[in-house]
Amino acid sequence: MNIEWIARHWWALVLRGMAGVIFGVIAFISPAISLAALVILFGAYAFIDGVFSLVAAARRHGTSDHWWALLLEGVTGVAAGILTLLWPGITALALLYLVAAWALVTGAFEIAAAIRLRKVMEHEWLLGLSGALSVALGIILFLFPGPGLLVLVLWTGAYAFVSGIVLIVLGVRLHSWTRSHPRHEAYSPA
Repeated sequence: MNIEWIARHWWALVLRGMAGVIFGVIAFISPAISLAALVILFGAYAFIDGVFSLVAAARRHGTSDHWWALLLEGVTGVAAGILTLLWPGITALALLYLVAAWALVTGAFEIAAAIRLRKVMEHEWLLGLSGALSVALGIILFLFPGPGLLVLVLWTGAYAFVSGIVLIVLGVRLHSWTRSHPRHEAYSPA
């Protein structure tokens, strides 16, 4: 991955993290929200997250061999968001499995990106941690589908909040990194 591109778009990670924190706070403030509200919140979150990944993939197309991973993550997020928003009568169990599948796919791609980044930047483990949290959420939801919608709201909210904070910290660190590594020193043509 091109560290210059990632560093220049640090703000996208911060925005994605802020969306996660907001979703997490809403989930904890109103844990007894209706299924329809959860569907809308999750659908919007997954859609926005997917759009950010699609934009990143479009900007990376032609400059990297790994743009397709962002494309797949983006398509997954947008598809999960649209499916959720167009199917408002979704049952709690179906929503649980949809969230679980989305969390597993997103987490796997974030872990893969962190592994590739470890050779070119510091603190790549933050993206790996975000991915591990996502995978953990997906596994927990698949293993324990019965506890109910309230637990789904709290688990998803906790994941979104913690993962959001991790992404905000990573974005801020990337921004600091760009300031300490001027373009002419940090990036040599390959």
